[in-house]
Amino acid sequence: MTVGQALHWMDHADLFRAVVPLVRAGGGIAVVTNGTPLWLQDTDWSRALRGFMERWLDTKLTYPCGTDENSQRRYQEDLAAAGFEVLSTAVDYVADLDLDQLVGGVYSALGVTRLPAPDQRPAFAEQVRAALAPHDHFTEHVTVAILAGKV
Repeated sequence: MTVGQALHWMDHADLFRAVVPLVRAGGGIAVVTNGTPLWLQDTDWSRALRGFMERWLDTKLTYPCGTDENSQRRYQEDLAAAGFEVLSTAVDYVADLDLDQLVGGVYSALGVTRLPAPDQRPAFAEQVRAALAPHDHFTEHVTVAILAGKV
């Protein structure tokens, strides 16, 4: 079984316990988290994006979506408590994003009720572009954390 970035939306401890009887001997579960959200990174462009998103959503953005050390530690502890042998690794990479990729990343992280309507998306992208000016180069430093729980 594989769980991606969406694990932070779930009761992961219950999920891990429920998976154990479904997994064959030697099988397991992989939990993959793909880096800090675009608006929480330690770059000038990320801080500008966060400011725009906080104004647009009318809320502070602080939730790291399960990518932080505390969440990863909880996932490891709860996998072990469910009976899994836990292995962890990480892969680091750097991605150069253009504005369309950056906006697409924002869309992929928003719940369906928070997405701009399709006819409003070009205007949203322009608002993001204006908020990020004068930045025209977006480098994202990504750590993909992988937890493997083996039965």
